[in-house]
Amino acid sequence: MSAHLKKISAAGILITLGIIFGDIGTSPLYVFQAIVGDRPVSEQLVYGGISCVFWTLTLQTTFKYILLTLQADNKGEGGIFSLFALVRRYRHWLYFPAIVGAGTLLADGIITPPISVASAIEGLNGVKGLEKTIVAGNNLTVGIVIAILSLLFFFQRFGTKVVGSAFGPIMFIWFAMIMVLGLHELLQFPIILKAFNPYYAFDLLYHYPKGFWLLGAVFLCTTGAEALYSDLGHCGRRNIQVSWIFVKVSLLASYFGQGAWLLNSGMKTLYDAPTKSLLNPFYEMIPHHFLLPAIIVATCATIIASQALISGSFTLISEAVSLNFWPKITIKFPSNIKGQIYIPSINFILWVGCIAVMLYFRDSTSMQAAYGFSITIAMLMTTTLMFYYMKFVKKWVTVVLVMILLIFVTVETSFFIANAGKILQRWMFLIFEVGIIFTMYIWFKARKITNRFLNFVSLTEQIPAIKELSTDETVPKAATHLVFLTKANNDKSVEQKVISSIFGRQPKRADVYWFVHIDRTDEPYTMEYSIHHLEDDKVIRVDFRLGFRIQTRINLFFKMILDDMLRHHELHLKENKYEAMQKYKLAADIRYVIIERFLSVENEFSVKEGFILNSYFSIKQLSQSDKKAFGLDGSDTQIEWIPLVVTPPAHIDLKRVAFA
Repeated sequence: MSAHLKKISAAGILITLGIIFGDIGTSPLYVFQAIVGDRPVSEQLVYGGISCVFWTLTLQTTFKYILLTLQADNKGEGGIFSLFALVRRYRHWLYFPAIVGAGTLLADGIITPPISVASAIEGLNGVKGLEKTIVAGNNLTVGIVIAILSLLFFFQRFGTKVVGSAFGPIMFIWFAMIMVLGLHELLQFPIILKAFNPYYAFDLLYHYPKGFWLLGAVFLCTTGAEALYSDLGHCGRRNIQVSWIFVKVSLLASYFGQGAWLLNSGMKTLYDAPTKSLLNPFYEMIPHHFLLPAIIVATCATIIASQALISGSFTLISEAVSLNFWPKITIKFPSNIKGQIYIPSINFILWVGCIAVMLYFRDSTSMQAAYGFSITIAMLMTTTLMFYYMKFVKKWVTVVLVMILLIFVTVETSFFIANAGKILQRWMFLIFEVGIIFTMYIWFKARKITNRFLNFVSLTEQIPAIKELSTDETVPKAATHLVFLTKANNDKSVEQKVISSIFGRQPKRADVYWFVHIDRTDEPYTMEYSIHHLEDDKVIRVDFRLGFRIQTRINLFFKMILDDMLRHHELHLKENKYEAMQKYKLAADIRYVIIERFLSVENEFSVKEGFILNSYFSIKQLSQSDKKAFGLDGSDTQIEWIPLVVTPPAHIDLKRVAFA
């Protein structure tokens, strides 16, 4: 995190507005329209809907996320994987809510850019001369939204360094605009302030026909809360908490203003027969001469909201890779801004998903009926992890903790039930969600299974044999520096397969044998290493401690270590090649050895293990190779394949007979 963002500052608050609140900040474009729908306008519906929105923002967003969840920062970083990293030691099964929360958050996030941008563009149908052209759901409107989204995804590869500086001012203008517009209507119909009373929320939920199911629409006002926590590391807790005061006031002014306009307008329904669509109170209350500028600002705000979601998805998958929840994939850094990454495969998947959503639903009103279901699941998973964080890390009193847990579980379960009816409208999302969660589950469980079959031996006991091999000139020399990647936590141990590789059918002679171990820390940006000379100038172990948000680039790191050891005269070979390398800038003779496993046909495992492992190796074929994942050059890397025998045959009844 940048130093100036660790404390409250005007710059920090402005940046926070641009990065953190895009999703939740653009909700007024469609939330109140979704609540009212085509139902007859009544005071019970309007007061009750606004009251539900207020108390949802207060309980769910302010109390749970702004005040409580933001405390669970992992060295300044947030998000469900950062939270999991803080509590995973306390219960072994907590990986499951982590992957379910991450998977549902990613999947339902596909609908955020289309619904936000479409809501903004559809406002153009109120501009004089465009009434019959920009109609929700027609080909032109759909085409404009698809073009905007496509450009947004295309420019991800270049990073957001240039346009990112404008995000804060634009979002400030957006929030100021919706506040002023809302206050203008509120002052003309101040009685709408009665909606602060929770009575109207209960009256709507329990006495209005099918009122409970309106929670599915109400929930849309807080869908950005989970993303808010995920972006904690960009701005800092204090800046988020302080800027939320301004954001919440702006949001409430807009919601109350829309309600005031609707009751004061005398309209019987939002359904517009000529266009066969719903009128949007947000645009209807805007003075006609200011409508076009308001739409331009709204469109910019929705693009910023979409950008925040895309960046958050990249960060989420990057963390999943580091925590062994996701296959290794290509991760790029389009700029020198810390934490800004670009993942081509995820960018493509999100783009395809957003375009498919737009083509399938075609207008924002239809998307409202499918939006929010998975976010409720993600929030429930965060609540589960937060319970263990408060219990074991913060050590809260059990009675207080249980009471708070019951409040959130009750609220979120109610939202989940109300949103459950959306499954029929969003069945295609289930495929994507199940695919993400399945991949994470298989990858995590398979790694647990394969790690059980890692046999470690004493490296110190092998040193005499290694020294003898190194000096045996009858064996062809493999490299000056032979580097093996090891999972052994003990610096005096190594996998049996590594020793077999050194002394196997083709012994590998080298001047120096290096054993590199990578330890992923729970902190996000750790970059440390240590060196252990197990045998001077012959057997050396290097331990890297890398944060879960640091890209692994072993080739670069190792050469830096070699250069550092050269400058400090920590290596003394008989052939003093290092001076020549330094003088003439020659590349060191380095050979990296990666030992890959394949599933042996000799296995006889259970149905569950067979399914997990076969799925794991199938997914692995589509993933990035270890060579690229560890940042190794192809010309310096040797891949060796060995069979993985998890469950060998217990008994084979093979008999020898004499054939006539």
